[in-house]
Amino acid sequence: MRKKYYIIFSLLLLTLFISNSRAGYITKARPSLDLAQGWTVESIEVRGSQRVEPGTVRSYLLVREGDSYDRRRVDRSLKSLYSTGLFADISIRQEGNKLIITVVENPIINRISFEGNLGIEDSDLKSEISLRPRIVYTRSKVQSDVKRILSIYRQNGRFAASVEPKVIQLEQNRVDLVFEISEGDETAIRSIKFVGNKEFSDGRLREVVSTKETTIWNPFSTSDVYDPDRLNYDRELLRRFYMTNGYTDFRIHSAVAELSPDNSEFFITFAVDEGIRYRFGKIDIEARLADLKKEDLLGIQKFETGDWYDANAVEESINSLTEQVGELGYAFVDIRPKIKREREKKLINIVFEINEGPRVFLERIDIEGNVRTLDKVIRREFRLVEGDAFNSSKLRRSRQRIQNLGFFEDVKVEKIPGSSPDKAVVKVNVEEMSTGQISLGAGYSSASGPLGDFSIQESNFLGRGQFVKVGLTIAAKKSEVEFSFTEPFFMEREVMAGFDVFHLREDHQSSSSHDSQRTGLGLRTSYHLTEDLTQGWKYLVQLDKVEDVADNASKLIKDQSGKNTLSQISHILRYDKRNQKFTPTDGYFVGLTTDLAGIGGKTRHLRNTLLATKYFPLDDKITLSVRGKVGYIVGLGKDVLLNERYYVGGESIRGFATSGIGPRDKITGDSLGGEWKYSGSTQLDFPLGLPEEFGINGRTFIDLGSAGSISPSASYVEDDAMMRIAAGAGVTWISPFGPVGLDLGFPLVEGDYDEVEHVRVNFGTRF
Repeated sequence: MRKKYYIIFSLLLLTLFISNSRAGYITKARPSLDLAQGWTVESIEVRGSQRVEPGTVRSYLLVREGDSYDRRRVDRSLKSLYSTGLFADISIRQEGNKLIITVVENPIINRISFEGNLGIEDSDLKSEISLRPRIVYTRSKVQSDVKRILSIYRQNGRFAASVEPKVIQLEQNRVDLVFEISEGDETAIRSIKFVGNKEFSDGRLREVVSTKETTIWNPFSTSDVYDPDRLNYDRELLRRFYMTNGYTDFRIHSAVAELSPDNSEFFITFAVDEGIRYRFGKIDIEARLADLKKEDLLGIQKFETGDWYDANAVEESINSLTEQVGELGYAFVDIRPKIKREREKKLINIVFEINEGPRVFLERIDIEGNVRTLDKVIRREFRLVEGDAFNSSKLRRSRQRIQNLGFFEDVKVEKIPGSSPDKAVVKVNVEEMSTGQISLGAGYSSASGPLGDFSIQESNFLGRGQFVKVGLTIAAKKSEVEFSFTEPFFMEREVMAGFDVFHLREDHQSSSSHDSQRTGLGLRTSYHLTEDLTQGWKYLVQLDKVEDVADNASKLIKDQSGKNTLSQISHILRYDKRNQKFTPTDGYFVGLTTDLAGIGGKTRHLRNTLLATKYFPLDDKITLSVRGKVGYIVGLGKDVLLNERYYVGGESIRGFATSGIGPRDKITGDSLGGEWKYSGSTQLDFPLGLPEEFGINGRTFIDLGSAGSISPSASYVEDDAMMRIAAGAGVTWISPFGPVGLDLGFPLVEGDYDEVEHVRVNFGTRF
């Protein structure tokens, strides 16, 4: 009996197993379309379409009326319809010999909005996402846009940000799409470390990279935000830094940014291999152009044998050689440095090969990014025009001229292939910056005392490159109202023209027992004689007043009390070889100004002033500058007026008070000014070893100079030609509230009647 039950039970299990297997087989074998194979499709009907025409649906099918049904072709048709992104659901089934296509269309986006975005504007987010109102909503595009939004927040340093898309169903198969954003806190850069560096400290290398550590003393910085692109740029900055310091074997093994578990901080680590340091060895030139002798080119390179290898110096030498060869009449040249290392001697031998380059002409110049600035303002700075032989040196000079305009945050100039192999196109991409300024100022100056100013200034007026300024300065010792206008390309020529209207009042009671006023109009023009030499002319008509003369003032000052008119023409020559207009670190500048007064008016004199400055880059952030200025004025049939004389001290010779040097009434102590002057300064500017974000730099200086000779003079006038010398140190802080300067000066050689000033401070802010 037990055996009988056992057999019955086994048969039941076998039956159940076979039944389940058949069911599974049927489920797997049944196509998702649930259609038989081999019948003829007599008609195709589309159901459920609202906006999409049935004909459009049929156009994506690989099955046509009259075809034999093919499961694979129907399956491919299904995938083709889904790939359009127009449908949320699609089904294909058979009714007799009819093929029924039923679709559910994706909704249309009615409106897109953002919630919770405080740090980034809606317009910035909308410009990045792909979805737009009145286009088809798809989940894949929504997820793609979520990733785009997160990418924007990560570029802005918010790695803790999250985005949740919400869909609001509307009638007529429409939806509103809302991106709910939780921005989170900014992700700080907690530390930047270097591994493998032996010659340069972590602190020195942190100054090289553009990414900075987050600090409480620099809350307005944006460089303490992690950006993968900036990290790649930092790799290049490090490579350039080591290459300019002789480490040609330098390598970066890795640059890793680790995010803390709570997404609040980044830890950045650069793994480097410095390699050995090389010096320049043998230097030679191989000129392979007809009639070109290397003797004509020797000594042009920017380095000597024994100097530490510097990749920038090699590049500058190539530029200098290209310019020199071009001046000798060779328009198409190709200069390449051949470098050979001697690792045992730690030397790099270099040979400049000069070959005939490909004959390439400039086809056109394309300019992009200038929204306000007119094209012609940029084009007129080019040293090349369409049709010229292409010249890399002139192209670099053109870029520098555009940058010197001060209208652009960034200027990119690149050469791209033209319409034929012998033609090139220059593409210019500029990023405009704000050039207008409405400012209020407040501060203190040792020369003028507490001061405040208001000015409206536009250096790119109407996008034409014109300069316009209206200014008002009110101070304890000096007040001024002025209006200036400058047209840099007068009558579409490379001629600068402009005018100035001003009224100036100065209080000289503490130094010369009087006040002065000047009201005038100046007309000026200048133009280039060569690329670096500028000639200028200026005409000035001015009403001078010496007033409020104290009762105990010097008799020589009382004698000049009253009004005088000045009609003066000036000739200016300037030779400028500085590497940049703003904060130069290399090159020199020489200026000579000659003033002739007497073409009308009561004032008659001839004055010459010579100014020269030379900059020596001792390191990438250490600059030595030497300045000198001399001047001489002589009356033409009349005595030189008080306001036209030279006054030395203050800014010109630190350690002495303003007008603290020169002829002086020994009875009243009034400064009388001199008819000649000279001053000089040697200054070393350097970083103080503090983090670069502090914006604090130091300087040491030695100033010297003197002033003397007046006519008429008197027995009570102290006047000598003794040289005064002062030395000292100072700091400049570029603070969030404006620049602050402090100088401590100590006279080393001084006269008995000189006035000294040990501390000189200037600070102010604009808002």
